[in-house]
Amino acid sequence: MKAHGLRVTAPPAWDVRIFRRTADVATVERTFPIVHAANFPLPARRGDYGSGAVEIMGPTNVMVALVEHDPSAAATALFSNRGMPRVHADDFSPRALQRTLRGQSGVQYFFNEAGRAFCLYIVLGSHARRRRLVEEASRLVASMAIQ
Repeated sequence: MKAHGLRVTAPPAWDVRIFRRTADVATVERTFPIVHAANFPLPARRGDYGSGAVEIMGPTNVMVALVEHDPSAAATALFSNRGMPRVHADDFSPRALQRTLRGQSGVQYFFNEAGRAFCLYIVLGSHARRRRLVEEASRLVASMAIQ
């Protein structure tokens, strides 16, 4: 799947969406591309970081969100790491979730690539199974390209 300068080549069982939210014209809001990918069917309504999806995850599920930020953020300290990160099981923690959900584990990586700023947010359905689940997440992340 390819859109908005992003490409994901996911395994057949994965549900992948690349989209850009509609901007609120009244507030002159700018929106940026988002990738949601999961090894389970994604619900139609989801927040940028997967709210709505993470609540229905089972212990074998993985959800990946790649959220682009304003390009000016690419030059800030938060986004100073260059290139798509490598995913490691030891980086995951139940405390890294945006909202704690029993048994789940997550990680956030901030980075820049091609002058663009991104947050890669990954949620695993089971912290106890993170070593195996990270293998799935890593394959998905390795399939992502920023153009």
